[in-house]
Amino acid sequence: MALATQFAFEAGPIIDWANAVKAAGVDIPIHIGIAGPAKLQTLIRFAIACGVGASLKVLQKRAMDVTKLLLPYEPNDIITQLAAYKAKNPDFNISHVHFFPLGGIKTNANWAIRNGGNSATPAVNAT
Repeated sequence: MALATQFAFEAGPIIDWANAVKAAGVDIPIHIGIAGPAKLQTLIRFAIACGVGASLKVLQKRAMDVTKLLLPYEPNDIITQLAAYKAKNPDFNISHVHFFPLGGIKTNANWAIRNGGNSATPAVNAT
């Protein structure tokens, strides 16, 4: 059994929430939802529709930076931050990441293959 979450864009609140869940006595793995690569407009539309409005602050900051506004969002920062926290805290209860392919399944899969190492390689292509 595990908890599966909605998608988020910021590591700090995820870490705080996961630690609070464990401190409350719920000690089961958490599969954290992460928005996959997508255009900023797409992320904002899904965030509003899915009720993750608190995460809009991160997207709004990104929209204020013109250089980032032109580039698609990629979850590199959040994944790196969660992985670094897990490396320092092996008992951290986030055990898996699952992606919401808001920019398309192929875009998300290609990003995961480029950034996820062997764990993201499809079985048919694994060497």
